[in-house]
Amino acid sequence: MYLDSYLVPETVVKPRSFVGLMALYESNYLRLLRLLPEIERLDGCFRSRVAGECDLHIEILERCRYTLTLSLTYHLETDEGLFTDPDMTVRVYLDCQLAEVMQIGNLQRHAALKELSREHRRELDLRWQRNVTLNKWLEYLSDQGHLVLER
Repeated sequence: MYLDSYLVPETVVKPRSFVGLMALYESNYLRLLRLLPEIERLDGCFRSRVAGECDLHIEILERCRYTLTLSLTYHLETDEGLFTDPDMTVRVYLDCQLAEVMQIGNLQRHAALKELSREHRRELDLRWQRNVTLNKWLEYLSDQGHLVLER
């Protein structure tokens, strides 16, 4: 069985390498711009509605000179109540035009380092997986017609 999570954006670099990860961050940024074309000016909370789809909720959590951090999620209602899924925290590097997933749900950004070389491989793999997920979700949101402009 071929898992969709193993599909990666077209690159001329080796997947799961540092250079490949940077290419993925760049792709995430470009896809995020399709969703939030005025990303450098946005502040606050936003919702994108598309008929027949879940509402997309975006909140600018932090804004600095060269970066901004945002949350990107659906608010889903079940019998148990409201929950968010996927619930991503994304750091956008405005100066170098990159977007990196910092956290998905309860996953922490950095794992504790036990053995330097092994842990770097694990961290790279984790970052690769999180950012492929963001990349695919952004593509899906764009295909569904989500677009966030200022209120």
